[in-house]
Amino acid sequence: MTSKLQLREQFSACGAPLRVDVYGSQPREHVLDDLTFLNYRLAEVVISPEITVDTPDIVWQMDGEKGVSYDGHTMTFTGDWPAGPLQKAIVTMLTLRMEEIGLHPFHSAAVNYRGKTVLVLGGESNHGKSMALIEAGVRGGVQVASETSVIDEQGVVVKGSVEPFLIKRTEGTERADKAAPNKGVEKFWGAMPTWEITDQPAEIDVVLVPAIDGNFDPSTTELIPFEKQFQSLHSLQNYLLTNELLAPGHPMPVVDTDERRQARADFLQSFCTRPFFFIRAATPQVLLDEFDKTYDA
Repeated sequence: MTSKLQLREQFSACGAPLRVDVYGSQPREHVLDDLTFLNYRLAEVVISPEITVDTPDIVWQMDGEKGVSYDGHTMTFTGDWPAGPLQKAIVTMLTLRMEEIGLHPFHSAAVNYRGKTVLVLGGESNHGKSMALIEAGVRGGVQVASETSVIDEQGVVVKGSVEPFLIKRTEGTERADKAAPNKGVEKFWGAMPTWEITDQPAEIDVVLVPAIDGNFDPSTTELIPFEKQFQSLHSLQNYLLTNELLAPGHPMPVVDTDERRQARADFLQSFCTRPFFFIRAATPQVLLDEFDKTYDA
């Protein structure tokens, strides 16, 4: 069978465009049938009404032996791929395009709380980001972002994801090690609380790096510059998925470069002049009690 262009589709995240070309012997209406994961990971992703990008960022040759490669600009898939790996690759490639226009997706929540905008950073360990956000909401905080905060060069959250948990996992992204999100909610609150959400931009005033574990005694430490940048870099690198398999035997191609890494480090030097607090606690309630003390000291 002759492989021909079946689809040309353009995605956009916060104004950063990404073009995907699909070739094969069978017609295809869309690259992905569901954008839930993209919106969860990049705050807001839409399908553009027209193609404005001159060359493809992702090419999918649906026919042929399964494979994936990257040439420095274009990621190429061949063969039969489920939606899960494709959407992960789209997130990574969109992240690169967002960086090119000065936007940085952070693996973090953000909340307007007690007169300040607090970034709750996933950091190296990612132990309590969502739980801290929920407890801040219970205490009257207004959510700016849940899973991802898209932050500009001035440290302003310009867009935030809405859903606190990914409820639906697509084929190719299954994770038996991830506990059902409602289990933590049941443990700490009994039922899912409700809280206010805003879509207004907000400049980050302070950063919280949480560590929630039932074995921890509460403690608060203000981080030094290296620790601030170390934890923040983990949250930025989270979107490049260099430590992940797309499928058995197929790792995510390395899309990073020395220049991009240096640019991230330069950005973090200015971003991390804000105060950062690393807080250990047994529960979200104790964590926020500890955080409140930083306002009252």
